[in-house]
Amino acid sequence: MKTLNLKNMLPAAVIAMAVGGAFMTTSMQSASTLDPKDGFTRNSQNECSTVPVDCDTTPKQQLCRVSGDTGAIAYDKPEDSNICAEPLFKPN
Repeated sequence: MKTLNLKNMLPAAVIAMAVGGAFMTTSMQSASTLDPKDGFTRNSQNECSTVPVDCDTTPKQQLCRVSGDTGAIAYDKPEDSNICAEPLFKPN
């Protein structure tokens, strides 16, 4: 009797775990886009300025700029350096 119950419940348990895993994977992928990345402008020596702007690290067509579509390009500031080299992208 116990093996009959196990055979009937096992496919339902596997399907439930698969559906739960799919939802968890989808929620993890969209969670990273919610947090904006601080972008900084840079001077002629590529040093970061102190004017932060919200940007995104996900590659897109438009670069993140300080003021609209024509301002200075915003760059990522590494934690261990003051050199801004990696451009950031416009958030949605």
